[in-house]
Amino acid sequence: MFQSFESHASPDQGPPRLLALRARLRKTGLDGFIVPRSDVHQGEYVAARDDRLQWLTGFTGSAGFCIVLPEVAGVFIDGRYRTQVKAQVDPAAFTAVPWPEVKPGDWVTQKLSAGKVGFDPWLHTADEVERLKAALEGTAVTICPAAENPVDAIWSNQPGAAVGKAFVHPVELAGESHAAKRERLAEGLRAAGQRAAVITLPDSLCWLLNIRGADVPKNPVVQGFAVLWEDGRVDLFVNPAKLDDTVRAHLGDAVALHPVDAFAMALSGLTGPVRVDKGTAPLAVSEILRGAGVEVVWGDDPCRLPKACKNAAEIAATREAHLRDGAAMVEFLRWLDEASPSGALTEISVVQALEGFRRATNALHDISFDTICGAGPNGAIMHYRVTEDSNRPLGRNELLLVDSGGQYVDGTTDITRTVAVGDPGREARECYTRVLQGLIAISRVRFPKGLPGRDIDALARFNLWVAGQDYDHGTGHGVGAFLSVHEGPQRISRVSEVPLQPGMILSNEPGYYREGAFGIRLENLIVVEEAAALGDNRAQMAFETLTFVPFDRRLILREELSPAELRWLDTYHAEVLEKLGNRVSGATLGWLKAACAPI
Repeated sequence: MFQSFESHASPDQGPPRLLALRARLRKTGLDGFIVPRSDVHQGEYVAARDDRLQWLTGFTGSAGFCIVLPEVAGVFIDGRYRTQVKAQVDPAAFTAVPWPEVKPGDWVTQKLSAGKVGFDPWLHTADEVERLKAALEGTAVTICPAAENPVDAIWSNQPGAAVGKAFVHPVELAGESHAAKRERLAEGLRAAGQRAAVITLPDSLCWLLNIRGADVPKNPVVQGFAVLWEDGRVDLFVNPAKLDDTVRAHLGDAVALHPVDAFAMALSGLTGPVRVDKGTAPLAVSEILRGAGVEVVWGDDPCRLPKACKNAAEIAATREAHLRDGAAMVEFLRWLDEASPSGALTEISVVQALEGFRRATNALHDISFDTICGAGPNGAIMHYRVTEDSNRPLGRNELLLVDSGGQYVDGTTDITRTVAVGDPGREARECYTRVLQGLIAISRVRFPKGLPGRDIDALARFNLWVAGQDYDHGTGHGVGAFLSVHEGPQRISRVSEVPLQPGMILSNEPGYYREGAFGIRLENLIVVEEAAALGDNRAQMAFETLTFVPFDRRLILREELSPAELRWLDTYHAEVLEKLGNRVSGATLGWLKAACAPI
């Protein structure tokens, strides 16, 4: 199994670890410390040695941070984790803080009249630190880089750094050689008058160099740093144990290899101007450069936008990965339909079965994240991870939410389906139908070229808003091509200002969650494309759907759908049958035909 069910949360360990951390802070003259979820690469998913937030608090979510002060320790979590945090941290030691509604600067000044709050400059971006300093301006509270990371200092059995083996990503799937990518991006540096750019995101350097790795669970990335020069050369800073002769030969003479420990010293020897991404690079990078007298120019990581705009080869490969994955999902859903009436299934047995169907493709490299499988009230925990402690049997008349994905060498998948186990009742079907209407709205939309995801996010929420309902997460995140399942900078979200461009892959995943009762989420992946000319021939964009798996017709209230929504749904299901009919087993084909019949 790629997924384990061991509980990583340890709320009972939180209080003694918090006491030890406060004692360490007193020794170093600090009144507080910020413990982020991120690592030196600002990754959402981190290696075991970097999971400081979980180790300290017990909270296992993929986003958040803790601010430890003398009398209070706040765990800042967004809307996805408001339910989860209650079960994972000791409320006597830690206070859950709704974020971003409560700003960290405001909270600190309310809880601390004066003092110094430390942070690790390798774990925060310049942008983060700048915002917090601005919020504290005019108060008696200051933030300052700490000479040591006090969490690491008290974490006696902290795991070692990841040493996963790197491997070559074939150019047939990448669609462009790394030499061509390096030259294309170097041309941009030359045009901007910049000597070099610092790259700190593992998915960026993996995309740039057409390599993949195994340093972070579920994400095939190599952790390291790189400097891209204006002439297309690259200095790559990575543990040499990760690179075999095949990878070294693939990288060639234009990519110079250095141990990762040499990165900080190498920064001091650069010649400016040097581009640094203010929103993704650790603050330490710009501080080292400036300390050495090197001119720093703020600018986007040069890989992020080109990486997000998939080329024709990447999109074609991703389509194939989704059809393979869709067939596995259909086999799973048919199995689930037949097995669930027995009453013998649990969340863990469902996750195990789903991974088994993906493994049966003989193409699964890994799962793309721990499968979220929430039965009944557990479905309301948006990023629920079932463990042996939380494992729940499937009830007789409830909803089951399954959010999962696979990593294949030709693409990364992410799909959510919510299904009925028995009869969950009229209200659940009404909510399900509203969520489905939101997914259809995003799938059907045409929008002016240049609009960001912010401007279409509300379409997915309209029917929920009319009913006084909503969901506390974005409607869509970017997805990589055999890379991170959560990829920036593209999003469909109220806060996204990045224009959606052709080739960007995103999720389309509205939802609705009722704490203690049920959760509903439906998710397809989509890719941005130029829309065919209509009307007065304005330049418009649209979405191509990549995911083909039927929705649960038992939960759809036909009378609530408009004629246009019905047409979209029937057309979609006809495509599912056409694309997957010859990819599923004979035993499943009959089930698929019934699932895809007109609503």
